[in-house]
Amino acid sequence: MPFQKENKLGFTSSQPFDKDPVCFKVMPGFKEKLKAVPNWQERLREFVNKLIDEAKD
Repeated sequence: MPFQKENKLGFTSSQPFDKDPVCFKVMPGFKEKLKAVPNWQERLREFVNKLIDEAKD
């Protein structure tokens, strides 16, 4: 069954993400600890935004 165009039930976002992810290397075991933090992706995005804003000054 093909996906219908203009489907109201499909994924939508008020602010879509870039299709290319940002990747960086971490110390061993860090990835599992990070994933254990509640809402870690959104919190990390907020931190990165603050970091960028501080670098502009």
